[in-house]
Amino acid sequence: MKRFISGGAIVGAVLLTAGSCATAIAADKPTRRFTLTSSDVSLQTAMPAIYGGNLWGCTGGNQSPPLAWRNAPTGTKSFVLTIFDDNVREDPSGWWHWVVYDLPPSTDHLPAGVGAEHSASLPAGAMQGRTDLGTDAYHGPCPGEGDAPHRYIFTVYALSIAKLDVPPDSSGAMVTAATEGSVLAKATFIMRYGRKKN
Repeated sequence: MKRFISGGAIVGAVLLTAGSCATAIAADKPTRRFTLTSSDVSLQTAMPAIYGGNLWGCTGGNQSPPLAWRNAPTGTKSFVLTIFDDNVREDPSGWWHWVVYDLPPSTDHLPAGVGAEHSASLPAGAMQGRTDLGTDAYHGPCPGEGDAPHRYIFTVYALSIAKLDVPPDSSGAMVTAATEGSVLAKATFIMRYGRKKN
């Protein structure tokens, strides 16, 4: 694990490549692997400060990272993208950091910074769901000081339907539950990130 200095604290992260975590749900015949990656190679070893949270003592830029996916299965009609922390000490149900759904099937990437609240930079028709901070926007990681590194799970789902039957401002849990039965494939990578206690 590499370490770097950000906001006065030593932090570290590890990215597991999507190739080992991508899952094809329907595999009648061999296909190219559905993968999720980032053009920012620094995410492979650390959480750059620009993507970190800016609350609760964290001083990050709160900018959503650039993400890209490829080799979506035939028949994909939309995508869902989520970032979820399943290591939140105070909340056993985990924490949703970003929820984007109804992404058109032509979408294969999201550039950095599109996760702002009321973003006009998302593809037409795409919606942001409600994170556990209570906003329809990306909010960056801010693990507790001294916690063991948290697992931030980045996932893109390829769906067989164009629109999810959920109301606006839906939570991450509701959005992902609504994908049940419509997931053709999903691709995931995991980044671990922690803050040293001062």
